[in-house]
Amino acid sequence: MAFTTTSNFAGKAAGFYISAALKQAVSLDYLTMIENVKFKSNIQRMDATVSPIAAATCDFTGAGTLALTEKVLEPANNQINLDLCKSTLLDSWEALQMRAGAGAPPPASFDDYVISYMGDIIGQATENSIWAGVANAGGDFIGFTGAGAAGWLRNGNDATVNQAVLTGGAGVAPVVGTIIADIQAGLDAVPAAVIGKEDLHIYLNQKNYQLYIQAISALGYLNAYNMQGEYVPMFNGIKIAVCNGLQNAAIVIAEKSNLFFGTDLLSDGTGIGGGPRITLLDMAALDGSDNMRMVARYSAGTQTGIGSDIVLVS
Repeated sequence: MAFTTTSNFAGKAAGFYISAALKQAVSLDYLTMIENVKFKSNIQRMDATVSPIAAATCDFTGAGTLALTEKVLEPANNQINLDLCKSTLLDSWEALQMRAGAGAPPPASFDDYVISYMGDIIGQATENSIWAGVANAGGDFIGFTGAGAAGWLRNGNDATVNQAVLTGGAGVAPVVGTIIADIQAGLDAVPAAVIGKEDLHIYLNQKNYQLYIQAISALGYLNAYNMQGEYVPMFNGIKIAVCNGLQNAAIVIAEKSNLFFGTDLLSDGTGIGGGPRITLLDMAALDGSDNMRMVARYSAGTQTGIGSDIVLVS
């Protein structure tokens, strides 16, 4: 039986699918997301360097100093051009169509299934670039902890970010015996004004989080192996954010409201950058083949707010 499909989604319609794909990057749960960045966006944070609060009088007397920090978030425009034989995905899609059980959800359309396949690719690439990206080029974008001077949190990019060195030395990934000391070294460098903020997080990758669980279990503080979904990961009262794309030799301590991710999910698909777009093109009517071409256009990028409120342990 011949099977054909051709679909085109642009602007907000594509934004729905692109949003779902991007949000497969688990780090987005712990970042401030800006969804309507057309070309670039100014990130403004205001900080009172001298308190404006003074004793009340009948006169107006200026007091205090507010410092405005402004940085530019400029997402990179990325694309996926994929040529795939339909039979590669059709077998697994048909298996889903025939799944048993009265309570099973309705089967997805083939279009949705193909888009979810592409979404896995976008989600994984986004997760990696959020942290380890080094340039707005080649499908990548500048991440927070990109190698060398590339990352937003590296000294070569922002000298105001607080830096701490891992116990084993610069660039040496933590082990079970050092992970607690490494996290504590980061907390020691957090400014006092930030330490009590509600959205302050300790950012670890999955491997370092597992090392942390092993370390505290070995110390007998709790049986963390058997806590399952009931355990809220924390260290000294500060929530831990587990982010798969973060490198082994990096720990970040920051407020969620101070780490930004930008994309454009709201454009109409026209103008500069074109907005989000997804096209599924069946090649059977064009060249007689059993191939399908999948095209996606989307944008993504990161930026920080106030560097002096962030700690990088590396």
